[in-house]
Amino acid sequence: MSRQIILDTETTGLDVTRNHKIIEVGCVELIDRKYTGKKFHKYLNPLREIDQGAISIHGITNEFLKDKPIFKDIKDELLNFINGSELIIHNAPFDVGFLELEFKNSSQKIKLDLICKIFDTLVYARRLHPGQKNSLDALCKRYDIDNSSREFHGALLDARILGDVYLAMTGGQTSFNLIKDKVIKKEIASENKVNAKYIVKKANEDELRAHNTLCAVINDASDNRCIWNIFKF
Repeated sequence: MSRQIILDTETTGLDVTRNHKIIEVGCVELIDRKYTGKKFHKYLNPLREIDQGAISIHGITNEFLKDKPIFKDIKDELLNFINGSELIIHNAPFDVGFLELEFKNSSQKIKLDLICKIFDTLVYARRLHPGQKNSLDALCKRYDIDNSSREFHGALLDARILGDVYLAMTGGQTSFNLIKDKVIKKEIASENKVNAKYIVKKANEDELRAHNTLCAVINDASDNRCIWNIFKF
C-alpha cells in the first residue's frame, strides 16, 4: 500500500529566517494513487502580524486568525497524520523549512525527511518541462486541471489541486475512464482463471515517475511523438 500526503501551507510572509509563521496547513491523503477523503486542515494564530503582500496572495487576515489555535496545539495531530507517508509538496524546501521551524519552536525538533519521504513536484516539473513556467497555475493549464476556484491561494484548496496535477503529471490517473478500468479488471480476472500463474504487477510510484521522465525526454527528441504519451492512462 502506497500512502501519500499532498501538503501545502500558507504563511505570514516568505522568509522563514525573519520569524515568519505558518497560518494554514492543508493535507489530502492518497492511497495507491486514489483520494481517500481523509484530510487535515487547520488555520493557525501566528502570534504576529501578517505581511500585507502575503494577505494579497492568500486573503487571510490577522482578525480572522485571532481565535485560532497556535501551532503547538495541533502539532501532534499533524505529525500523526503525515508520519511515515510520502509528502508531495510543490517547492518543498519552502514548506518543509517553515514546518521544521514551527516544530522546533514548539520544543519538538523534527527532520521531516527522516520520518517521511519527500517528493518535490516543482523539481519534477522542471525536469519534465525545462525552460517553461512550472508554477501550480501553469501546471494546471498544461495538464487541463480545473483551478477556477483559486481566486486566492489556500492550503487545503491548493493541496487538492496539486494532487490532481501530481496524478496527471506522473501517470494521468485522474483521467482514467471508470468503465475502461472495470473492463480491464474483468479481462485480468478472466485471464487469471485461465492461467493461475499469470501475475499482474503494477508499477510503484518511483517506477511511474521514472517512466514519465523518460517519456518526456523521448517526446522532446521526437517532436512530441512519444507513443506512450499518446496512449497514456
